[in-house]
Amino acid sequence: MVALERLSPRLQKHFLDMPCPTFDATPWVTGPPVAQRKVALVSTAGLHRRGDLPITPGSPDYRVIPADTPADDLVMSHVSTNFDRTGFQLDWNVVLPLDRLRELAQARDIGGVASRHYSFMGAIGKLDGLEHRAGELAQDMRADGVDAALLVPV
Repeated sequence: MVALERLSPRLQKHFLDMPCPTFDATPWVTGPPVAQRKVALVSTAGLHRRGDLPITPGSPDYRVIPADTPADDLVMSHVSTNFDRTGFQLDWNVVLPLDRLRELAQARDIGGVASRHYSFMGAIGKLDGLEHRAGELAQDMRADGVDAALLVPV
């Protein structure tokens, strides 16, 4: 992402004036300790594997990224004039922290790493269809034994 001071004064004001929601700290569900949970990643970087169809702008679709996907096999189809891809090009963990997740599993801070991870397109304008797609994704994760997801907004 571009540094705030590199934006025009109008854009700086726009971003600084955006409301920031607050959330109740009460968990929606209960479950095992994090050290026993299998964790999946859900990114909004518009990632897909080479050869997969890109995610089109505004689409509620997502792409499945197997955990054994090499970093150089990932392509970013995220679109935004204000989006800087440099971080992704230098270290994919900026948008899909799979290496960090593996380190947490090895240190036994989490119970395990899911076999599949997911990426939506960020900057989805209309949310039509998104709830349905999120429900599909939740079913896929449940079938894989995933009991925690790390959301990686980009």
